[in-house]
Amino acid sequence: MDYLAVAIAGFLGAITRAALGKAIKGLVVTVFPLGTFVINLTGCFILSFFLTLTLERLKINPRLRLAIGTGFLGAYTTFSTFSVESINLVKSHQMWVSLAYILGTSMGCVVLAWIGAAVSKLITEQRDTEAEISE
Repeated sequence: MDYLAVAIAGFLGAITRAALGKAIKGLVVTVFPLGTFVINLTGCFILSFFLTLTLERLKINPRLRLAIGTGFLGAYTTFSTFSVESINLVKSHQMWVSLAYILGTSMGCVVLAWIGAAVSKLITEQRDTEAEISE
């Protein structure tokens, strides 16, 4: 059942990634791989927020956590596309763009993962405080 949950959620994550990437590509024409950049940054934020919330505060079915974290968000984010796009930028002599992409993605993903965890904790702490006040 775990594999089925990951497969179904992964299918949905891959479709979401493809649709969002296509939408971004249709809105902005640039040599910078903006679609993959946005997808990876948002995926890092969402995964960190979700895991912090469900591992520290909100108890959910472990299979659901696996489906969302590994399945959906694992298929939504894409390190392999990031890597190939980075290499292609270097091959096309877009050195500054490739450097901005590599550093921006690497640092941005870590920063947004940290922010995701912090926002999750902030929201749950605020909820706990409001619950204490109402008692």
